[in-house]
Order: sequence, then structure tokens, then C-alpha cells
Amino acid sequence: MSQSDTDLIIAGGGLAGATLALALARVLPALRVTVVEAFPLAADALPESYQPSYDARSTALAWGSRQIFGELGLWQWLSEHVTPIEHIHVSDRGHFGATRLHASDHNQAALGYVADNRWMGLCLMRALQDTNVQWLAPAEVQGMTPLTRGVRVAVKAGDRMRQLTAQCLVVADGGRSGLRERLGFHARTHDYGQNALIANVSTAEAHRFTAFERFTDSGPMALLPHGERSRAGNQSALVWTLSDDTLDDVLSLSDADRCRRLQDRFDWRLGRFTRIGQCHHYPLKLTTVDEPVRSGVVLVGNAAHALHPVAGQGFNLALRGLMTLVEQFRLATERGQSLGELPVLRAYQAHHQQDWQQTVRFSDSLIRLFGISPVPLALARGAGLVGLDLLPAAKRWFGRKAMGVGGRRAVVSRPAQTQGDSANHE
Repeated sequence: MSQSDTDLIIAGGGLAGATLALALARVLPALRVTVVEAFPLAADALPESYQPSYDARSTALAWGSRQIFGELGLWQWLSEHVTPIEHIHVSDRGHFGATRLHASDHNQAALGYVADNRWMGLCLMRALQDTNVQWLAPAEVQGMTPLTRGVRVAVKAGDRMRQLTAQCLVVADGGRSGLRERLGFHARTHDYGQNALIANVSTAEAHRFTAFERFTDSGPMALLPHGERSRAGNQSALVWTLSDDTLDDVLSLSDADRCRRLQDRFDWRLGRFTRIGQCHHYPLKLTTVDEPVRSGVVLVGNAAHALHPVAGQGFNLALRGLMTLVEQFRLATERGQSLGELPVLRAYQAHHQQDWQQTVRFSDSLIRLFGISPVPLALARGAGLVGLDLLPAAKRWFGRKAMGVGGRRAVVSRPAQTQGDSANHE
């Protein structure tokens, strides 16, 4: 492939695509990587100019994801604006029983963290400035043609079409871009018949760095600690599951009435809800692709699997998959193989498959188990939460699943200049 335009094309420069580009730059710095991103890059959008916004969208990072970002040398910047999750409280509305997880039980500083998406993006762009990764933005991948050894990728930038050759195309532009379908991949979708309403909220009492998972008869909800890192504030990130009719009703309410409706569903564990910010919403679906690899192309992130957000596993699963892919690309390079060879991509799929199957089952089973159900099963769930809280081994397993650790994970090599970013740096 010495005559190719680039070695690897990443379609999508969001969190997944940018993280993959950075990991490749760290592990395989000689690799020619081109990122194709639909949105223009802001030249002055650097972490130094970042000001936290009350309405910022955020992502829950498991402890395992924090370790990965540490290995990439990114945590030293990310940690400036993250909120630790030191405790997790799981409950079932209207029924007895609850499970409580504590970071101290796992000898860790936190079970995970909450980070603003924009802050994560700025830190990634700052780190990528010192690499050889090339960007085409604004531009979009329109299609792909297999070659004998590699692929020809059609890229549209404005009114201009370009044909770029590469060893492999990585689709990392999410599940709703349409590229996955244009390339002929079949996605299986289970519609939960619900919507996620996302907003930041304030409460009368401080969150005490606690994440709440609350299952109700109308769907699950989550509150994640948000805001300052060193002080337990009163702001939390809300994920509220609503039916179509209920969503329309809630959106039509005033902020004060919306807080009262939320109060009724969540209860008073954090006192009175005093403010709710800008609301975003989207339909909830479980989407999986059984065969996310073909010769010359691989799907990652939401393009390969999209999970229910309440369990907070989606991005963390994607991140582990990205590191597994980087590991297989490294091995392929050492063996003199093309990155897009089917055995290389199938090796990635084989190593990542168990993780994504277990995570999908874990996330989906929580939603189904705690959905609308008969009273006997609801009572059994309550007893199960009590039992989980009392059985150390079961509780530790549940905690490690929430932390995103315990299974096989690829480890990336850090460059020499980031060796000071230890796994325990806070």
C-alpha cells in the first residue's frame, strides 16, 4: 500500500473517532491517519478557553475508561473538569430494597467520573495537535469501493468529490449518519418504545458524589453528580426515560412544573429540585450489528452498537473496543499485514465480541427486569436488591461491571512524555 493516499481513514471525528486517532498516534506514530469530520474545526477551540456551561451534555466514564485515558496521556488534562462518582445508589420506586456501591469497597478513589462532552473533545483536539493525524473537515464519507489490497473511499467536501485510497476505513460517525447502511451493514434494532430526556438539574441538597439509578413503573432514570470536582455541589446530570405521550406532556410544562413532575418520580433523596436546564431528547433503541467487519472496513462506537443510556455503558464499551482495535492494528503492522485484511479485522471482532455481548446483555437485562411488570416479580426484584446489598461477592461483581473492569482489556503503550500521568493521578 505504499502508493495509497493514507493508511487509515476514520469516518467521524467525534469522541470515538478522535480517541481512536489519538491512540493510533500514540501506539503507531508512523501510521498515516486521516479523519473525515462533517463539522468544521474551530481553530481557537482549545481547553484554555473552556468555560463550563450549566447546560453542557456529559458522559459517564467508568473507572476502566479513566485508566485508558491515563495510558493515552489524556487524563492529566481531562481530570481538571470531571466530577467523581464515589457512590452508586440503585433503587426500585414503590418497592423495598436498594443496592449501594462505594468506591472505597474497591480500594479506588472513584467508581467513575462524569465529564462534559465538549471538554473531552477539546482535550482530545489539544492532544492531537502534536501528532501527524490529518483532518478533512467539513467533509463526509459517501461510499467505499474494495480494492485488491485496501479500499477506495469517496469523500465529499463542499461541492467537491475526492477519491482516497487507504488500507482500511473505520466507521465512527454514530448510528444515525446513514453511512453504515450505505455500506451494506445490517443493524438489528429493538425499540424500547421510550425516549431519553437529558438535562442538568439542581437540588436543595448536595449530591455527595453519588450517582442514582432509579427504576420506576414508567421507566428508569439516572442522576449523575455533575459540576465541581473537589466539592460536592448541587448539580446533577439527569437521564429520564419517558413514553412518547409523557415526553410531550413534560416538554409542554413550565420549568417549575417540570421539576415537580421529576420530584414525584425521583423522590426526595436530594431534597427539592430547584432548577432544570435545557432539555434534549431522543428515542431509545438497542442497536447491534452482528458482523461489524468486512474486508477493508470496520464499524466502531455507536455505529456498531447503541445501548440504553441509563446504565451508562455505551461509551465505555466503545472505548474498550477502540483499544482492542488498536492492539490488532499494532500486531498487523508488526507482521507486515494490511490493516484492512479480513483476518486482522476478524481477530478484532473475536477479541471484542465477548465484552460487547456481556455488556449488551447486562444493560438490556436491567431495563427489561426493572420495566413494567407484575407485583410478584416486583417483590422479587426488591428482594434481589436487598440480597445484592448483603452478598459481598455478588455486590463486588456488580460493582466491577459498573466500573468497566474485570474482563480482558487491551493496554496501549504510552509515549515517554506522559509517563508521569500515573494511574492514581487525581
